[in-house]
Amino acid sequence: MTAAASSDVLEFDITLPDGRTLHGYDAGGDGAPVMWHHGTPNVGTPPRPLLMLAAELGLRWVSFDRPGYGGSTANPGRSVADTAADAAALADILHLDRFAVVGHSGGGPHAIACAALQPARIIAAVSLGGLAPHDADGLDWFAGMGPTSTAALRAAQNGLEGKRLHEQEHPDAPIDFTDDDWAALRGPWGWLGEVAAAGVASGIEALIDDDIAYVTPWGVDLDAIVAPVLLAHGADDHVVPPGHSAWLAGHIAAAELWLVEGESHISSLAAERHGADDALRWLAEHVRR
Repeated sequence: MTAAASSDVLEFDITLPDGRTLHGYDAGGDGAPVMWHHGTPNVGTPPRPLLMLAAELGLRWVSFDRPGYGGSTANPGRSVADTAADAAALADILHLDRFAVVGHSGGGPHAIACAALQPARIIAAVSLGGLAPHDADGLDWFAGMGPTSTAALRAAQNGLEGKRLHEQEHPDAPIDFTDDDWAALRGPWGWLGEVAAAGVASGIEALIDDDIAYVTPWGVDLDAIVAPVLLAHGADDHVVPPGHSAWLAGHIAAAELWLVEGESHISSLAAERHGADDALRWLAEHVRR
């Protein structure tokens, strides 16, 4: 493992068994470890708007760039389960026997996958505005999704070349954000704009890999999850419709669902009630049990 300090967060590289590099982050401290799973397209630096609260709650952020993003080697054709295996490798390197997981948007499936594939290690899991499996029985997966998100994910159903062509032809497609989302991005959660810019700094291939992973089987069994799971979702979200979290809540035994009324994909994070701060407090309570 090679490391370099970046502000108050340690950045480091590990070499995975297949020879790939995984670029990791560790906010440090002796708190209970919580692994952050970033959205699409982002890099994995721990969520700056939640750093101070996490320290107050006795939590320690760790995280990594998903393959192809930032400093992590690409892994074309990866599944959601494959990335959960990378998360386990990171935990091994950091000597984390047990830890919690939090994911936002596209990070949600990866957090859920960790809970399913590592039931003995995951203390609790939080998905914030996250996706359900594409093959979810009884879920109209695209219902309520905005036109840009729908087109991007339908293109992913056409495979690598179809998805790549779509992204090349629609580089400036408007994001399915609400006015409240844009307002939230003018506050502390504007940090998401920074990590999104970093996520595409080297191209769109990692974004393509992400979207294809979302519309193909995750490779996990939700029935294997034994940890408590919180699913928080903006009721007016058109990037990832709230029906995704509602479906997950009905198919994970120990799941709790928060629908954040009047909020969307980003504004729900900043909400005073049932926003990201409250979700982190929920997590801290379950970690302490």
